[in-house]
Amino acid sequence: MMNDATLRKIDLNLLLAFSVLMQERNVSRAAERLLLGQPGLSAALRRLRETLDDELFVRVGRGLQPTPRALSIAPAIEDALSGIERAIRPPAAFDPADWHGEFRVGMCDNLESSFFGPLVARLRELAPNARLTSVAFDRRDAARLLDEGAFDFSIAVHDEPASWHVRAPLFEQASLCIYDARLLKYATPLSVKQFVSAPHVAVSLEGSTSTSVDTALARLGHRRQVVATAPRFSALPMTLQAIPAIATVPESVARCMAQLHDLVTSALPFELAAEPVTLLYRRIDQADSRAVWLRRLFVEVVTEALEASGCSIGVSTDACCYDPPMLAEAV
Repeated sequence: MMNDATLRKIDLNLLLAFSVLMQERNVSRAAERLLLGQPGLSAALRRLRETLDDELFVRVGRGLQPTPRALSIAPAIEDALSGIERAIRPPAAFDPADWHGEFRVGMCDNLESSFFGPLVARLRELAPNARLTSVAFDRRDAARLLDEGAFDFSIAVHDEPASWHVRAPLFEQASLCIYDARLLKYATPLSVKQFVSAPHVAVSLEGSTSTSVDTALARLGHRRQVVATAPRFSALPMTLQAIPAIATVPESVARCMAQLHDLVTSALPFELAAEPVTLLYRRIDQADSRAVWLRRLFVEVVTEALEASGCSIGVSTDACCYDPPMLAEAV
């Protein structure tokens, strides 16, 4: 264990001065390398002598000759300074092409349906030795799972984060109606009367039949009939192809389902506030080159996937970046 009391007596600059003097054996050349005047270097040498209780260097002619004590401690000091220099050297840039490891991303299933496939494809292209794991979670557990290391970041409608987390905006998630027009013969856009008269399929992890849709309808004096509730969005396409019903789902997954399963989408016939989809990660990963690269890649994938599906959603670039002043305050 280090002796803190001993180390407190030593200024790192003094050890650097000692190392350069050992190498140069000349005060003028050593001062030039250290960007010091000769008086400054002489003062540093005086402090070293007092601290170590040894003369350390003796002037012989125009040069310096180290004492036995100086010669004995020089290798250890050189190793220590080299180790410190290596430790504080800027880290090498992350190279995805040579990286072997696992990326873990927390996604709720509606976002997973839209973005997991494109993200895997980009990773196979850019980081062929990497593996991607999507972690299912309840968004209420996102912060706890993040602290436990379950994933690198999560994508959801997150609550207010803790001070040691970063919640970065990704996009505003509007909702659309989706149904099978072969079974439910409604033209788009739907009217409020059509919306409330049709059966509905809801998605709720907790099994609740009341959502923000029902709250918005209640303000207008309407109610809908929920005939089925599923915990995951993946159950919707087959259900909507089995019964004439409407589901109200986030726009990104609605457009994806419509393309894959020949379903119809329609704007809601009433106002429903969009939800902010955010990216949540640990503040300690804010400047990590691997984590920054993955966040940046995910933002690119989300942008391309939303554009390809026809979503009119603007994606924020704040999710992949970090603010150095904020970082300085946090560390």
